[in-house]
Order: sequence, then structure tokens, then C-alpha cells
Amino acid sequence: MKNFAERIRFNGLMATGLMIAGTLAGSALAQDALPSRDEMWRVIQAQQKEIDALKAAQSETGQRVKAAEAKVEATGEAVEQQMQTASSGPDGWWKDTKLGGYGEMHYNGGRKDEIDFHRFVLFVEHQFTDDIRFFSEVELEHALSGEGKKGEVELEQAYLEFGLGGKQKAQAGVFLLPIGILNETHEPPTFYGVERNGVETNIIPTTWWEGGAQLLGELGHGFSYNAGVHSGLDVATAGANAFRPRNGRTKVSEAPANDPAMTARLRWNGMPGVELAVSGQYQNDITQNATDVEAFLVETHADIRRGPWGLRALYARWDIDGAAAKALGRDEQYGWYAEPSYRFAVPLGEVGLFTRFSRWDNNAGDNRDSKIDQLQFGMNYWPHPDVVLKADYQFDSASASTSEDDRFNLGVGFQF
Repeated sequence: MKNFAERIRFNGLMATGLMIAGTLAGSALAQDALPSRDEMWRVIQAQQKEIDALKAAQSETGQRVKAAEAKVEATGEAVEQQMQTASSGPDGWWKDTKLGGYGEMHYNGGRKDEIDFHRFVLFVEHQFTDDIRFFSEVELEHALSGEGKKGEVELEQAYLEFGLGGKQKAQAGVFLLPIGILNETHEPPTFYGVERNGVETNIIPTTWWEGGAQLLGELGHGFSYNAGVHSGLDVATAGANAFRPRNGRTKVSEAPANDPAMTARLRWNGMPGVELAVSGQYQNDITQNATDVEAFLVETHADIRRGPWGLRALYARWDIDGAAAKALGRDEQYGWYAEPSYRFAVPLGEVGLFTRFSRWDNNAGDNRDSKIDQLQFGMNYWPHPDVVLKADYQFDSASASTSEDDRFNLGVGFQF
């Protein structure tokens, strides 16, 4: 038993010794695999350098970002300041300037049998202050102007308007005279028919502008007025066009100023869709040659639009003094027309149907039947309120066969 116990003790000692030896051997091997203290220090220093470099780069990037943000902010402030300066200085004129215009092209059948881009017009309006504005209108007629060409370039309006307080104004320059329905408002989408009516072409005569000054404003209760002094007509006293108002227009092109004219209008718009007006013009000498050929024009009209129904009616008459005018039968000239219409919506716009009967006579002072009667009917189609397509047919009846011209007309027009 003793030997057996001793043997067990010996074997335990041997196992313990072997375990201690293995542990010591493992520790030695592990110690041999780890870096030395100097190597660890070098690694730490290298890592610290990398960290310092990253921090420096990050700091530089942040500074660059801040610098870029500052530049962007400064640029934005500079641009905003320049825009404010431009809008308040002479370079900002465009903010108070408006452009517009209109145009129309016609096809006329009958003896004419032609197509013509009748007119193209540009408007320019500029507001200097709340009380001072400028208006202008330049027109090119018949598409091409120049020596030997049928067209011409015309300055129809160029005037300053001054606010006088309340609803009173004064105008000075070249302006359209306040006579008739079409003379001031004649953009193609605003009237029926391809051509302007014969009365407001031969008697008034549209389009009619002069140079001078006028007062205008509202009187209350729907009444408004115009009163002006301006250049006058300069009619011939002999030839086919003698004492014809249309041929006496000077268009303010080196116009003689021997005898000015005076024009006034009283208008009432006291009911929606209704305009009633009467206007008159007096000129002490319509020939501008000191012969004192007095001339007086009176015009009155109604322009009514109630729902789909419309009615325009106008009467105008010239009384011209002097033996020469009387001898030609042109001491009296008159015209009138009536134009009922009906306008209604369609899926792609609006359609208007109209008929118009017109009568005018530039030789009403003689004993001959020289009047011209014209009956028209047709339609306007507006695919857009500022765009119009037109078609009409006219029947003429006159004592002179050369004045008769039954024909079919087509037109396209726009305004903006």
C-alpha cells in the first residue's frame, strides 16, 4: 500500500512539473512573438504623425469651406446691390416700359383681287413717374416702304401724359383725335369686318392723328371729356381730291401751322357695355392758305354690348364754307352706319355674326345722286381674345359704276 501511495504521489508531481514546464515554454514563445518596447514606441509615434496630418488637413478643408461660403455670400450681396441700383437708376428703364402692338393681313376679292399685309404696329409705353407717362405707336403699312414702294412707315402716336390730380390729365405731342368709334381703338380683334367701315374711312377719317395738346378726364356720373388744340387738315382746293378730309391729313409731317383746329368730345359710360358720345371739330381755315375756309365736323355714336348682342351706330357730317367747296358739291359731306351683331361661345373660342349697312357721300352739296350704299355681312372667329379670323361679303351700290365693287374679303388679325 505504501508503495502504491508513493507511486501515485510521484505521478502527480510529474504531471504538475510537466504542466509548469509547458506554461513556461508557452510564455517564452509568446514573449518572443510580441514587439519590443522600442518598436511599440516607434509605431505609436508614426500613428501620431498620421493623426496630426489628418487634423491639419481637416482644419485646412474647413477654412477653405468657410472662405468659399464667405465669397458666395459676398457675391450674392453684390449682385443684389447691383440689381437694386439698376432698378432705381437709368439702367433700370425696362421695369417701367411696356411693349405691345397689332397687325392684320387681308384678302380682297372683286376688282382688287389682292392679298396685302395691311399694317403692322408697335406700341411703346414708358412711365417716368406716377404722374408722367409716354405713349407711342409706329406703323408699317403695306409691308414694304421706300421710294417707289406702296407702303410707308408712320408715327401715329408720340405724346406725354401728365396727371393733374384726381382723374384729370393733360397730353402733349402726337395723339389720335377723340372722334368716332374706331379712330382711337382700331385693333383688328375689336371690330367686325375685314376692312374698316366706309364712313369712318371717308368722312371722319380714320385713322386720324394730329400734333398738339389736350385736356381729358372724368366728370362723374359716367361722363368724361376731351378738349384739345392741335394741327389741322390741309385740303387741296382743286383736283379730284379737293376738299376731301381724308386727303387733307398731314400726319404731322412738316405740317403747316397757319390755322390750328380744335376738337372736343363728351362721352357717357354710365352703364356697363354702353357708350354714348358726341364730338366736334372746328377749323377756321381747312386749306391752311389764309382763305378762311371754315370747316366744322360733328359726330355722334352709340356702341352697345349687352350679353351676346351688340349694336354700333354712328353719324358724322362736315360743313365746309367757301365758294370753291360749294361749286364742287363738297361743302356738305356726311355718312352713317348701323351694325347689329351677335357673339357666342364655341368649343374652341368665340364666333360673332354681324351685318352692317353704311351710307356716305363726299359730294352731298350738289344736286347729283353721289351717295354710296354698302351692305356687308360676315363673321369673326376668336380662337383667343387677342386673335381673330374674319370673313365677310360686301354689296356696293353707287351712282358711279367705278364706286361699285361687290366682293368677298378674308382677314387675320392680332393684338398683344
